Amino acid sequence: MDKVVIVDDDRVFRELLKTVLQMEGYQPVACTQPDQVLDTVRVEQPALVLMDVHIHNQDTLGALRALKTDPQIEDIPVVMTSGMDRADECLEAGADAFVLKPFRPSEMLDIISRLIGSSS
Repeated sequence: MDKVVIVDDDRVFRELLKTVLQMEGYQPVACTQPDQVLDTVRVEQPALVLMDVHIHNQDTLGALRALKTDPQIEDIPVVMTSGMDRADECLEAGADAFVLKPFRPSEMLDIISRLIGSSS
């Protein structure tokens, strides 16, 4: 079962994503603190990271850059999300995809499937 780390501080949104991912056969792992993203990804070794651009009033682009320059985890796809169009910034910082909130669960599942293939 492929793990997906969800980095988001919005409890309702995070729980919705967890439910959708579980229904599709993924194993979601939540991370709510920007300073814990790297450690969580290193420990969990997920197939994909789904990260909101803003967590607890902090920008997570620094965490994205750190993920993409760490030799242990740089190949893990990262999908960034935000309620504002920050696609260009996120893609420049190394994101593999950007999704504007709100989005349909099917849209996110299509992107996940494209980046990591079918769930195990």
